[in-house]
Amino acid sequence: MELSTLQFELVHNLLSLTVAAMFAAGLFFWGSRDHVDHRFRPALLVSAIVVFIAGYHYLRIWQSWGGAYMAQDGKFVPSGVGFNDAYRYADWLLTVPLLLVELIAVLSLAKSEARGLLKKLVVAAVLMIALGYPGEISDVAGTKWLWWVLSMVPFVYILVTLFVKLGPVIAKESVEVRGLISLARNVLLVTWLFYPISYLFPIFGLGGAQGETLLQVGYTIADITAKAGFGLVIYNIARAKSEVSLKAA
Repeated sequence: MELSTLQFELVHNLLSLTVAAMFAAGLFFWGSRDHVDHRFRPALLVSAIVVFIAGYHYLRIWQSWGGAYMAQDGKFVPSGVGFNDAYRYADWLLTVPLLLVELIAVLSLAKSEARGLLKKLVVAAVLMIALGYPGEISDVAGTKWLWWVLSMVPFVYILVTLFVKLGPVIAKESVEVRGLISLARNVLLVTWLFYPISYLFPIFGLGGAQGETLLQVGYTIADITAKAGFGLVIYNIARAKSEVSLKAA
């Protein structure tokens, strides 16, 4: 598959930007732990871990993309070294469950309730990623549809849990905090919905250089939002809840 110079450099530069953004966000979350109440510091620690993991994998993706193509006659052609996009799934397998841990860590749940809920959500998240991978690497439309449907089952379960079962819990929070938690859920919803939609691009005929470019750009922007952006919302929730606790003391 040949890429134009614009297509190659767009993806290459965006991947590089993401590496910097993830590591910068990680340093911010790590350094901000002392700015919140001790109850919410684990949430910022997990936020830092998430973006550090993502930063490492994006570094490998960026290197792989650069090594998979070489300039020739004003365009970029395959170098003979395949582009390893499996780094994304390795990243998601680790970071997606941790994103759920971030959210649960800033909610006002009893430890036993939070622990039980997390077990279910983490298992669902792992299944969602694992079930999606066979279809991602397949070129057969029927196979892609099968694994897409299977991976959507835990995906829907997670969304139902976040938007229905956690509703009463969120309603107990202060007005300021309630709005931030709703924002956090919406960030997950909007960014996570991009993945199953992009997954179907090849089935609907959006392939080749244009499809690959759109897929890489879309996945990358979604990851920045779902990890660094989501972490910032978690930080603001932790700050707001810390201020409420301080006023009540």
